Amino acid sequence: MTKMTADLHEAVIVIAREAGQAIMAVYEGAFDVQRKNDDSPLTAADMAAHQVIIDGLRRLTPQWPVLSEEAADIPWSERSQWPTYWLVDPLDGTREFIKRNGEFTVNIALIEQNESVFGVVHAPVTGETWHARQGRNAYRRVGDVDAQIRTRAPATGTLKVAASRSHRDARTQAFLDGMGDIEEVSLGSSLKFCRIAEGTLDVYPRFGPTSEWDTAAAQCVLEAAGGALLAPDGRAFRYNRRETLLNGDFVALGDMTLPWRTWLANAEDGANGHARIA
Repeated sequence: MTKMTADLHEAVIVIAREAGQAIMAVYEGAFDVQRKNDDSPLTAADMAAHQVIIDGLRRLTPQWPVLSEEAADIPWSERSQWPTYWLVDPLDGTREFIKRNGEFTVNIALIEQNESVFGVVHAPVTGETWHARQGRNAYRRVGDVDAQIRTRAPATGTLKVAASRSHRDARTQAFLDGMGDIEEVSLGSSLKFCRIAEGTLDVYPRFGPTSEWDTAAAQCVLEAAGGALLAPDGRAFRYNRRETLLNGDFVALGDMTLPWRTWLANAEDGANGHARIA
């Protein structure tokens, strides 16, 4: 049973918004771009948001560890013993931040026994905040007003499919080709999951690595809204089960009755060169 209370829920939303303000303070001026060891970009905004979140969560819940993208070098021998911890991406979509297209988020999730049981996703540019607790409803907050959100199910007619701006390979294209008449929507960061959760998108396939902090907060929101984040074998995503912090392939769905397994099989054919690649 989740240890998340209503007061703690609200306090974490405040922290996410404060991190968003720290990001916007950098976004509105000139900033440098550094490179991490894996060649992914890093800015002062990533680190400013990280510090706000780390300080805030440690103040609220000193008993729970925090795993952040910007402080992820925690040995598996230690991390594997955590029954409950915070999983954080201080700035999801740093590439989008650098492009100044507004499509980046702050992600904060609470993980209990390998499941995402609470999630906050905040979009600093628009001020929108999506949040949910496991077993309860999902909401989008604008200002101080919450609106309950639900996925589009049944999803009929033309499906709207989230396609990453930066990641498109043969399997992704074959997956999309197998879906028939679709509308592709390019969108960065965990906003893709949130738009599925609120019913404005339907499907998001992803082949290739993401990290656990990229998906955990938005997964909780999506599931509370009626959707699912599934591995190719149909299992829901779980966290902190392996030494690596990289996720495998996945499909995010608003309507779980959609024939995603057929589309996935087409994607595997595409990877073997049997599907049309546009």
